[in-house]
Amino acid sequence: MSSETAEPTLRVMSLHALAYCERLFYLEEVEEIRVADEAVWAGRQLHAELDEPGDVVEMTLESAALGIRGRLDALRRRSGELYPVEHKRGRARRGAGGEPAAWESDAVQAAAYAMLLEEHAGRPVAEARIRYHRDGVTVRLPIAEAERAAVVRAVARARELARSPDRPRVTEDERKCVRCSLAPVCLPEESRFAEAEALSPPAADRGAPGVVASSGAAVVRRAEALPSPVRLYPPDTERRSLHVVSHGARIGRASDAFEVTEREGERTRIGAREVSDIVVHGHAQITTQALRLCAAEEIAVHFVGAGGAHVGVFSGGSSGVQRRIRQFRGLTDDVFAIGLARRLVMAKIEMQLRHVLRASRKDEALRAGLDEPIESLRGGLRRAAKAADRTSLMGQEGNAARGYFGALAALVHPDAGDALRPRGRSRRPPEDRFNALLSFGYTLLYRDVLSAILRVGLEPGFGVLHQPRSAAFPLALDLTELFRVPVVDMAVLGAVNRRTFDAERDFVITGRQVWLSDAGHRAFIEVYERRKHEEYRHDVLGFSLSYARMMELEARLLEKEWSGEPGLFARFRIR
Repeated sequence: MSSETAEPTLRVMSLHALAYCERLFYLEEVEEIRVADEAVWAGRQLHAELDEPGDVVEMTLESAALGIRGRLDALRRRSGELYPVEHKRGRARRGAGGEPAAWESDAVQAAAYAMLLEEHAGRPVAEARIRYHRDGVTVRLPIAEAERAAVVRAVARARELARSPDRPRVTEDERKCVRCSLAPVCLPEESRFAEAEALSPPAADRGAPGVVASSGAAVVRRAEALPSPVRLYPPDTERRSLHVVSHGARIGRASDAFEVTEREGERTRIGAREVSDIVVHGHAQITTQALRLCAAEEIAVHFVGAGGAHVGVFSGGSSGVQRRIRQFRGLTDDVFAIGLARRLVMAKIEMQLRHVLRASRKDEALRAGLDEPIESLRGGLRRAAKAADRTSLMGQEGNAARGYFGALAALVHPDAGDALRPRGRSRRPPEDRFNALLSFGYTLLYRDVLSAILRVGLEPGFGVLHQPRSAAFPLALDLTELFRVPVVDMAVLGAVNRRTFDAERDFVITGRQVWLSDAGHRAFIEVYERRKHEEYRHDVLGFSLSYARMMELEARLLEKEWSGEPGLFARFRIR
């Protein structure tokens, strides 16, 4: 085989992952998704602090014949014999008699290093040693035919998996998932829950997921009888969005941090690991050096125009080829795509209905005046459930939206003032202050959803409901529908009723057009970011997540729909 056609060598660490869980290997090595959690950082710190007596030498080796490469933790020589030493943070496995032994994944890794060392040194290597620091024991691993054969089998299996666009199934050993750094990407508990739900017999009086009973009561779903999955998904994002709003401000780089310099010279430094994404508003600027840091840390940079419209996005990171292959393959089935689109529209209308019912439940007179839009929403929900194509779905979505935005005007408290009361929905341009808030909020939401899609590795240009008719990404528009009501509409209505915004200070009126002023932009960003990080209980999965986390979760659940683990996408509802 020529060097041009030879397959690249595998990391020895990847064989460790393969022996632990084939899905972990696939996510890390094939899809190139790696998450450095607390345990990973602790392992790196251990290796950095090693202070072994004797002949300790770090060495990187590679073998085309074996098909592997890796860096030995330590190389030692005793009585003329060489052997590699592997260091592990945890405890050793215990045999039947209680004696310490190597875990299978550690044994494969140590044997692979021994084989690399053997080829490099040109002499036999009879054993490897594994030091388990938690219980302070060293396990001696003989390198016999069985250990060598295990390495050869692991390399062959790794090659086989790497050639497939399909992820392996979730491991049957649930205990492995609890400590896995990639659990927030793999979502193993959610996959098991969806599979159990699909296999559970439906009750006679239950309908399809997401269908509201005629009384407007809770969502009817099979999942009510199933125990909630264990939450391995972090409840909120550790990083935060960095918004730069000031005219003429510049975002530069200072080592591993971003430095924001105002026109007046004031400087603010923010560590790169504190930032989830950067939003450059209006005429602020970002340097090439800062963009390089964003690419290295996989931080998306969004550009928002002075009027509040999303202009574009810069994003580094891996391409996610396998994920996109599965996405394209799934969306070629139009019946399948329409089914997902129907779920999106039904979720949006149902949350609009619940928002109106919830906001008017304590005022009988107000509720009585909303009978017409409420019935319009209920009718739109019923008809959307039967829609067979995108045109019909978009039609029902539009009809329901007219009733919904008509109802929003009645939900604005009289003390908020008529100046902040909406007159229906106006977008391009917004013609009242309430709609100016909604439009800017939808821009910020679109940006967050797009960032989530890019993190998951999907192609935002191919959606299930929206079609490519503008500069906006269809898939981002699709997922935005799930969060318009809980993240933007409810936040705007609440802020207006609390009189957060000043009708004169926070808005600029030019003819029929109404825009947010700089002060208005700042005030709304604070409202939006606070709302985004509020936690809410997912009524199907049963655990609480921030809306920021839920956006990424829904993108991953959507990806599962065409990856052989369907059933949970677009099931989230407000109560």
